[in-house]
Amino acid sequence: MIDDEIRKKREELNKSIEENRDYDYIYKISTELDELIAKYYKEEDKKEEQDTAKVC
Repeated sequence: MIDDEIRKKREELNKSIEENRDYDYIYKISTELDELIAKYYKEEDKKEEQDTAKVC
């Protein structure tokens, strides 16, 4: 699930920072993490809308 992808990407980002990896690499991983988080929130919004529609 997307939760697992976010967790793995966060671990990858933290490891790359700890290892003092190249800035461009860290930025790339950070951007990928941001995209996953945005995707997560979009999916949560859809679920919430569907739940609201079921109640009405």
